[in-house]
Amino acid sequence: MLCSLVIRKNSWAALIIFEHIYKNFSSKKRALSDLCFEVREGETLVLLGRSGSGKTTSLKMINRLIEPSSGKILIHGKDIQTFDPIYLRRNIGYAIQHVGLFKHMTVEENIGLVPKLLGWVDVRIRKRVEELLYLIGLNPEDVRNSYPHQLSGGQKQRIGVARAIAADPPIILMDEPFGALDPMTREQLQNEFLELERDIRKTVVFVTHDVFEAIKMADRIAVMEKGQILQIGTPRELLKNPVNEIVDQFFSQHRYQLSLMTQTVSELIQDKIALLSIPRLSLHPKATFLDALNLFNKSKTDSISIFDGKNYLGEIRQAHLLKESVKFLK
Repeated sequence: MLCSLVIRKNSWAALIIFEHIYKNFSSKKRALSDLCFEVREGETLVLLGRSGSGKTTSLKMINRLIEPSSGKILIHGKDIQTFDPIYLRRNIGYAIQHVGLFKHMTVEENIGLVPKLLGWVDVRIRKRVEELLYLIGLNPEDVRNSYPHQLSGGQKQRIGVARAIAADPPIILMDEPFGALDPMTREQLQNEFLELERDIRKTVVFVTHDVFEAIKMADRIAVMEKGQILQIGTPRELLKNPVNEIVDQFFSQHRYQLSLMTQTVSELIQDKIALLSIPRLSLHPKATFLDALNLFNKSKTDSISIFDGKNYLGEIRQAHLLKESVKFLK
């Protein structure tokens, strides 16, 4: 794909820009070829592709764990080669599949590591750790003095995310962060991170080979193959208008189910009814058609309330949802 099709030059919204990036690991092995794309401020861009497509190599270039053979990467318009790599990494959050917690450090020490390196005072670090533990759904008194071997896989992954955002970085890099978890825990953490992202509004670059995870997590998706971006766009755009057969193959097998994941229940909200209390069954307006269908199937009810935080927005009806969902079978 030509760079002119991917990058809007001097875009005020572009936080990260890749310009003509090449990476050769040897004379016979080229990992990236003329890679050009932008990551807009406040969005989650998912790099989707098969093993060996260049996803992780691209991600690691943003914090200079891997250096390009040629080309430039800009953050806020500045070439990252002008930054000290240690300074750069301390100001970019980084969460990976196997967490990478330091075994000899407690939960509090792991989360507070980057703030400590940045010179935060102990009181501020302790307050930040407590705040983050509550934010990721863990009781500070239960886990702050625990060591990684005393935690479950899901708890470790939550701590890994908390450590990535501890110093409040503007950019977070996530390399298959939930890939090693069982399906139930993985889905739970995906949902929790989406809720967290609504609150903290960071710019996220997220690597995955899982098309369902890509559709669920992304504002936009860049489909990669053999070190190049084949297409970049919103989940709806890629499902409706794949640029070629390779992109289409990523989505074709589960197109109906994936299409339901691109539609939010905010599109179905109907008139409000009088509520005496918050219902046991409710959804966020950004919940998908698929979320709603699953909840209707479990609850055997004919309507579900929609809440944005604590604000009641209205109801969605099962009959209306089914009518709109059938359209995607055509």
